Amino acid sequence: MATVDTMTTQPRERILRSATALLAEGGRDAVSTRAVSAAAGVQAQTIYRHFGDMQGLLDEVARQGYASYLAAKQAQEDNGDPVARLRNGWDMHVAFGLANPALYRLLYTEPGPGRQFAVTGEAQQVLLDIVERVARAGRLRTGVEPAATMIHSAGMGVTLTLIAAQADGRLSHHEGLSETVREAVLDSVLAPADDDVVARPGTGAHSAAVHAVALKSLMRDGVRSLTSGERTLLGEWLDRIAAEDGAVSDTATAESAGSEAGTAEPGAGYTRRK
Repeated sequence: MATVDTMTTQPRERILRSATALLAEGGRDAVSTRAVSAAAGVQAQTIYRHFGDMQGLLDEVARQGYASYLAAKQAQEDNGDPVARLRNGWDMHVAFGLANPALYRLLYTEPGPGRQFAVTGEAQQVLLDIVERVARAGRLRTGVEPAATMIHSAGMGVTLTLIAAQADGRLSHHEGLSETVREAVLDSVLAPADDDVVARPGTGAHSAAVHAVALKSLMRDGVRSLTSGERTLLGEWLDRIAAEDGAVSDTATAESAGSEAGTAEPGAGYTRRK
């Protein structure tokens, strides 16, 4: 059972240390008033005096546990490549979850319906800021918010999957999963770099969509020459232009598949029955 030195630390610090240790050992259910009181050597009233209630205590445990990760994410070296920062941020997120599985579950699966911990909101804002930079660099093919939501949702799903596998001793069975999903998600929201672009059907519409996303992102700084209504209307037009990229890509993919099917050898792509 988790215990702390009751002679050398202040009651508030003992309570936090005890709650953190209990969370790591047994998950959210292990952090009860009775267990924390016993481990910290304090009365229940002391917990309530310092933190209001047990949820307040969990909020502070989450804030402290997430603080170093969030600071590292915010302090990523800016080498001028926002796409590289996206990849690094994804890897840091997954690594944090695997190193702190109980805390990660608390933060992302147990805050309660319609509620989130403040620190996870801060992390999402960091992600939004990075995706915004990607858009301004002309590398985003979708809206900033949808792209950030896709990246966050996929990253959280991968992390929870790996946490479960780690607990069952099967983490090695999922080697490469994080990188594979990361690249699949980024491929769906990123436009190719200028030196990676090759001629293909729909390139013009694709370029227009990327510039539309970039312009809408830049408009967030304010366009003084336009009224509020004009900015709203322009934003709607830019959204429609950006949406054309997906339609063109689907058409080009279908045409390419049809062309390949017409030239492929009979039986190609199928598993023959014996």
